[in-house]
Amino acid sequence: MVPNLVLRLFLIGVLASEIWTQDRPGSLSSECLGSLLRVALNAEYFEDKYLIFAVVDQFGTAQEIDETLAAQCGYTIEYNYWGNIEFRASIISCYTHIESDVYTVTVQIQAATNPDMKNALTHLKTVSCPYSPWHPRELVCETNYMEVSVRRNVPQITDLLQDEPEDWALAFPEATAGAVSIWQVVFHLPTGRKALLASDAQDAGYGLNTTDTRILLRAPYNAPEAQLVKVRGVTFSAVRASTFYKQRWMILMVDTAVACPVDGMDYTDDTIVWTIPKSLQTLSAGSTSFNDLLVEIGVNLHKLSAREIASRKYVLSNNTDEITIQMPIGAEGGYYKTHVSEGQHGTKYYINMFLEHQWEDNRWGVTKHTIIKKIETPFKLVPPTITNNTNSSIRLVNVTVGTFLPDVELVNLTIDDTTVTVPEALQHGYKVYETRYPNGSKGYVMETPFDVPSIKKEYLTEDTRLYTLNVTLGFIVQPAHETFTVPVIIIYPVKDAVLPSARGFCDDENLYLTVVRGNVDQNWQPFISNLSLSPDAAQKHSYGLDDNGTHLTICVPLYAPHVLYEEIHSSGLTASLHLTMKDYTHADMIDFSISCRFSPKELIDCLPNGTMVITALKLAGIADLDTSLFVLRDKQCRPVTVTEKSATFIFNVNTCGTSRKFEDTIMTYENEVSYFRPGSITPIYQLKCACQYIINETIIVQYSSRNNPAPSVEPGFGSLALTLRLFKDQSYSDSYVEIEYPVVKYLKEALYFEVELLHSEDPQLELYLEDCWATTSQARDSSPQWSIITDSCKNAEDSHQTIFHKVDSDARVKFPTHLKRFEVKMFTFMQDGNALLEQIYFHCSVVICDARRPASDLLCARRCIPRKQRLGKWIKKSNLCASDAQVLHSNGILMQQADIDSVAVLRHIICMGMCLLEQYSSKVNELDAIIPQSNALGP
Repeated sequence: MVPNLVLRLFLIGVLASEIWTQDRPGSLSSECLGSLLRVALNAEYFEDKYLIFAVVDQFGTAQEIDETLAAQCGYTIEYNYWGNIEFRASIISCYTHIESDVYTVTVQIQAATNPDMKNALTHLKTVSCPYSPWHPRELVCETNYMEVSVRRNVPQITDLLQDEPEDWALAFPEATAGAVSIWQVVFHLPTGRKALLASDAQDAGYGLNTTDTRILLRAPYNAPEAQLVKVRGVTFSAVRASTFYKQRWMILMVDTAVACPVDGMDYTDDTIVWTIPKSLQTLSAGSTSFNDLLVEIGVNLHKLSAREIASRKYVLSNNTDEITIQMPIGAEGGYYKTHVSEGQHGTKYYINMFLEHQWEDNRWGVTKHTIIKKIETPFKLVPPTITNNTNSSIRLVNVTVGTFLPDVELVNLTIDDTTVTVPEALQHGYKVYETRYPNGSKGYVMETPFDVPSIKKEYLTEDTRLYTLNVTLGFIVQPAHETFTVPVIIIYPVKDAVLPSARGFCDDENLYLTVVRGNVDQNWQPFISNLSLSPDAAQKHSYGLDDNGTHLTICVPLYAPHVLYEEIHSSGLTASLHLTMKDYTHADMIDFSISCRFSPKELIDCLPNGTMVITALKLAGIADLDTSLFVLRDKQCRPVTVTEKSATFIFNVNTCGTSRKFEDTIMTYENEVSYFRPGSITPIYQLKCACQYIINETIIVQYSSRNNPAPSVEPGFGSLALTLRLFKDQSYSDSYVEIEYPVVKYLKEALYFEVELLHSEDPQLELYLEDCWATTSQARDSSPQWSIITDSCKNAEDSHQTIFHKVDSDARVKFPTHLKRFEVKMFTFMQDGNALLEQIYFHCSVVICDARRPASDLLCARRCIPRKQRLGKWIKKSNLCASDAQVLHSNGILMQQADIDSVAVLRHIICMGMCLLEQYSSKVNELDAIIPQSNALGP
């Protein structure tokens, strides 16, 4: 078959003026090969050229060759990836000039560098080949056509009539009625006979020709009348035809049958087996004897001698039924071609074999059968070899990838997910060049320094780093433009690791560590204990941190949380700072520490008034020490302040078991801080401390007494502001603001209220809730109503009783006595069994009392106020309210569960209450919180 590339060349048209030239020396060569001739194109000259082939007829007209004309007229064009192109022609092709057994063919080749064929050069090559003697019958099986030629002096017609009388019956009427020299072809088909005039046969793609002595029929393998025939497992394409020629006074009939194998190839891992059966009924019809005369094989149409067959390790077998040729894959004369299958690199082996078989039978005499076979082996996966030639002494990664056939070209590299061309790779530090080998194959060498960013470096051991190169090479296979990639991963250990080192020092108040980075710790993070020392963490703890890429300096105050204390004596305090460098997995890589001795003066303070202030520090060697359990000699003396690492005692020198002694003019007070494990009487920690006072100095102080008037209390008047707020949760940190009302709540969802006395700095005031209730309108005396708090107590009639919350001091609350907090479950009012789709408003009345004398007024007692002592107006609760999942009747009050899934909306409008007070006397002030009910109900 004609290769696809050749078909593309056939279809190119000439668009520019032609420049004619005769055969340039060395550009074309020719040779005669029996009944075939060949013109070879010089690969170096015609490489990367666009070509058009044509033959010149007897009138000098160039007949451009396409696929159909090639098969019909006896032309073959073949191309392989080595750049070899050849043109073959049957010496009895359509436009052959014949004279005295010399056959002349003139081929025209147009070559251009662009597909538009502008400035194309036209080459002419005339080849003359003598051929004699002819055998009575010669068959040629080319790669794209089948051909049979026979002598005109065929057996007598009477003999043929006996063999094929039906042919005469079909052809004779047309032949006898036609003019002189009328040709006709009769095809023998399984369904019967089919007769075509010569012109019709040519229109169907058949080639018919005649010389003075020969008659020829040529057919493509897929001719309309071709039949596939199986012979001993091998498929043949066969055309069985009889050709009739009318001359004066006689009609000639010639058997022009032809058959060619289309398969018969078997493959092992290293061997090709080609089998050609001998018994072809199509070619031996009418004969009764068969005698082998000659079997020869060759490569590229050149016959091999017995010695050459043996040297190439071919095995030729010829038995009664078949001819078998065994040849090693890769044998001389063939070539490999690169292919890609599922993205993987591999090869196929190609070789152009031919077989010439001559035999003699009692019908035809001698038959010469020439079979040209282009053999292609199955795809074989060939992973490219990656050779690591890295030289650590010059710090250069050197990798060779290959080997590849010449049809493979490296086009790009993918480095760190970025694909670049080969020239662009140099900008990334990669030098890539091609290397050729004596057998014509090639490889690609890639070089790059160790220090390019794309090479990953990983610390491996004490002195070794692991270098990892990960680059993907992209290749293209010509001329089919198939692509494949080769990942190149090189892992190379190098003993060049430089670990970080450190130096440290201390001043009076700080510990310093400076780490000199090596080449393995660029991604290591510093940790102090379990603290990752990021810039934010350092700033949070007031640590100094400076990292310029080569030096990391850390400054930590002496009494910082992460400093460890190893020893404390009156002579000094030994403190240490431990720094650990960790990798991204938080694995410890290397440790550094600095230890210094400091003055303990910051741990003890001796005040002139006889007060001792002692700070005891937790020592690093006692892991389970609890600083809150530090005690002085008097174990009742406990620390005033405690942290995780320290405890501070403040006591007078005359207390806590402090001893005193005199020495000359010095008076010394001594005590000690101890720590006992629970249940033990022996301390595991003991810190002795002493204060010394000089007693030989006298200070004269003059003083006199003065009687200050006793403080008095005068009654007065003023105004106090109060507020009722609704908060979003129990933390009481975020209250609803005006724009957020009305507030939507579900039934039984908690409402968090807070009542606060505003703008007062008097710690002697305390606020108490008297009554809190809910209504459906802003008017606090409106109906219906429901009590939330009654006489400072929970409503005993409500199954979801009010919950009171303790108020503690915090950043917002300065005086807890100025606030009261309580929690109510969301509800809705019911009337006649239906929910009132209105808003709910909350109201409270409060009492301001003297926190020093709460019992001085009945309203200020810290307990629920009896009904008979309560001031104010009793509000009759005779309305409907949704509560628990039950129906209760009590004092005319009906409470019924509302089984509805809806939402209640709270609207909070603050009405600032005012209260006039006589000096800390109790008065009642009513503070209203208005929370309207929405038009929807809650679950």
